[in-house]
Amino acid sequence: MDTQLKRKIDTLVVVGAGLSGIATALGAAMNGLKVVVLESSDMVGGAAAFSGGQVWVGDNHVARREGLTDTPELAEQYVRHIAHDHPEYLDDAAMHRWLKVSPVAVKYWEDVGAIRWTLIPGLADYHNEAPGAQPAGRYLTNELIDGTALGSWREKMRVSPYFPVGTTYAEMFLKGRRMTNVDGKESTGESAAVQGFGMPENPDNKTRPTAGKGDPLTFGPGVFGSFLAKALQYDNIEILLQHPVTELLRGADSKVHGVRAQGPQGVVEFLGTVVLATSTYDWDPELVQELVGLGPEDFGSVAPRSIKGDGIRLVRAIGGAVVKLPATCIPMLPGWKTDAGVGYAYGPDYAMPHAIIVDRTGKRYCDDSYWVDIVARTMNPEDKHLPFYLVFDEQHHRKYGLGATPPGGQYPEGMVESAATLEELGTKLGIDGAQLQKTAARFSESALQGHDPDFGRGTVDYIRRFAGDPSHKPNPVLGAIDTAPFFGFRLRFVGTGIGSSGIHIDGDGHVLDTQGQAIPGLYAVGSCAAYTTMGTGYNSGFALGRGLTQAYQVSRELAGLAVMS
Repeated sequence: MDTQLKRKIDTLVVVGAGLSGIATALGAAMNGLKVVVLESSDMVGGAAAFSGGQVWVGDNHVARREGLTDTPELAEQYVRHIAHDHPEYLDDAAMHRWLKVSPVAVKYWEDVGAIRWTLIPGLADYHNEAPGAQPAGRYLTNELIDGTALGSWREKMRVSPYFPVGTTYAEMFLKGRRMTNVDGKESTGESAAVQGFGMPENPDNKTRPTAGKGDPLTFGPGVFGSFLAKALQYDNIEILLQHPVTELLRGADSKVHGVRAQGPQGVVEFLGTVVLATSTYDWDPELVQELVGLGPEDFGSVAPRSIKGDGIRLVRAIGGAVVKLPATCIPMLPGWKTDAGVGYAYGPDYAMPHAIIVDRTGKRYCDDSYWVDIVARTMNPEDKHLPFYLVFDEQHHRKYGLGATPPGGQYPEGMVESAATLEELGTKLGIDGAQLQKTAARFSESALQGHDPDFGRGTVDYIRRFAGDPSHKPNPVLGAIDTAPFFGFRLRFVGTGIGSSGIHIDGDGHVLDTQGQAIPGLYAVGSCAAYTTMGTGYNSGFALGRGLTQAYQVSRELAGLAVMS
């Protein structure tokens, strides 16, 4: 147990009303602090409410009560291994702090009634080949809650346009044959797959009606909604929408003592210790170019449009440090522009059988079912593969469709090129058609045998379970590309509100300056803070798991309480 106590503050200013911000506010309010939460947009929930609501925690109490075993040593072994390519970006002290405190934090949040956790059944760690990986037990999400518990705030909370909110993971895995895709259209093909992302559209911010369940909230909206419902019980928390913070107020003693915001009625100042919870930079083209190295033609985002790097700019303005992690490790996925959601979409289309990804030469260069490998190899600074393209055949079209296009349907005009031969398709796409023909022939021969000797497509447990077609044999992500007509289009990377690069913090959430010293009175939690906690390794659920852990740490420190560990 860490028994060092801090001086209790009186007032806390939280910037950002996403999951990490609301959890920090809740933890502080439960311990007697007065809290004001300032949100730049007119809705709460942030990127978390657009997410799948996966919370990754090693050696957690929920797995233990389900009879599963894990150890802190295995969790550390796993995290350290997946970050081994760039160990210089891994803050060992912060990593140990996170892994040690996260099981305590998620149990604490459940004990105080902020959420009731459940395991996501049978979901393996991304990197099943890594030492310390587990086949199940590290992914938590909320038990279904009723959105009516939020009262009038229900209409002010984002609901993901990319997940089947109202359906649980267990139900989704069980049904599996009648699902919806990233742009909201139902897939009823014989081989419709169980997908963990990119499901229905909620243009009116509603969930799908579920008989007898009222207003069910699951996935990211469920996790966030659970915390919001608890926070709304505290009169000492005030949430102010449409209050973008424009400046951190800093005294002669270098301590941050408040913020200046632009409210609906004019400029207003809020005094107190400040916690930044502003998420990342997806909708700021300048920061995307700086931190990712991609222009508008190669980048989009499925995060809320309010996520514009506010925290990064605020910290830089007072001499705070920003860490730039390699673009090869950013959690972004192959996607495309769409009229649904916030204007971009990603989906399982590239991981389905009968599809490959190639570069301009017409060659494959990665495990093109696995976004981790796609990002790492496409963005390799010594061997970049931009632009990159998705190529598929009539079997893919007939079985799976694409985005809003149902199986066998007509693709949107101007989105997809088609041709009777792969060589002709290559010409239309501006890639080497003769080589594309050879690439597809080699891939098809191996796919029929259920393996990919070149890049290992189909060997990642997470992808086979969560992105492929379980009815397709012998491998759910491998299928020949040999049936005309053939189709293809240029891909772009789509951010998810987890930018990796961000504000430099230590293991307890203190914002650091360019000399590595903590800036008094200033903290950062969630995805606005750089992922030095896990370095260049990433697994689904790290973001929310780390954010909730930081919220626990920071709120207890500010209340003058020990961080239990």
